[in-house]
Amino acid sequence: MTGIGIALFALTVLLILIRYFRAVRPYPFPRHGSVGAAILVAGEVLLFAGVEPVGTYFTAIAWTGYILWADAAVFSLRGQSLLQSHPAEFAWIAFCSIPLWLIFEAYNLRLRNWIYAGLPENWLALYVGYAWAFATIWPAILETATLWRALSLPPASSSGNKVVRMVRAAENRSHSKSWALAATALVAALLLITPALAPQWISSYLFGAVWLGFVFLLEPVNFRTGRESLWEDFQRGDFSRLNSLLMAGWICGIFWEFWNYWAQARWVYTVPILPEWKIFAMPVLGYLGFPPFAVECFAMLAFLAPAINGVRKKLGAKRPLRWEALQL
Repeated sequence: MTGIGIALFALTVLLILIRYFRAVRPYPFPRHGSVGAAILVAGEVLLFAGVEPVGTYFTAIAWTGYILWADAAVFSLRGQSLLQSHPAEFAWIAFCSIPLWLIFEAYNLRLRNWIYAGLPENWLALYVGYAWAFATIWPAILETATLWRALSLPPASSSGNKVVRMVRAAENRSHSKSWALAATALVAALLLITPALAPQWISSYLFGAVWLGFVFLLEPVNFRTGRESLWEDFQRGDFSRLNSLLMAGWICGIFWEFWNYWAQARWVYTVPILPEWKIFAMPVLGYLGFPPFAVECFAMLAFLAPAINGVRKKLGAKRPLRWEALQL
């Protein structure tokens, strides 16, 4: 089914480009976007030419190029973007992406849903590759979600009035039902604990629970503590941020699997559900996990944001990060 995967990738790229070039772009396209596009093209050429270490690091190279291009595209639409306008925030997101992803790697030690193949034997090259690849995950999701939202909403609507949102959020939190939040936390506990405690032959079927569990665990906490929260959006009848995250998960999922498929160092799935029905290396049903994973990325970073600002303060930072990335 590789042909279907290539078609999905091509259609996804075409959809993004058509929406982008049809959109009003009142601001210049930054140079780092052109650099990103060049990295993508050069990486593809060198990969198929068999040039190393491009093949080994291809997934990370491709994502680096894409993130640069997506950030520049957002800037041309809005006049600000994460990397161009808030580089310190971007750097912290990339840094925190590594330990955040390691949470899922820890689950995989029990669930055994994927393994890595074609890795370099040199330990330094190996861990550089791990760190580079893992550092692109959260930036990729958030940049893609921001780009999609920028293409879907007029500039004035994409960020909204933050002061009004904060006031309304406080009112919504005071009227929210505690039993609903408690029930959500209970569901989260079941989703996150069951895969870790169940026998391995059962837990290997339960990774979908992990893709949902942190959303149910952290969204109520984020909402009640005044962090950025999708629950807050729902209280106002606004689903645009959720929709952008879900779409970002789908887009990034297709891109991840496409670029991974051709790379020398790559992941290989051992998911027991319909293993013979694959698009690239991923069993078909596995693609359903990417959209909720994007929502998890949002919830996990929103939960962590105050702690990061606390660390920055201890390190001597004069001002806290504003976490524009979470605004999308």
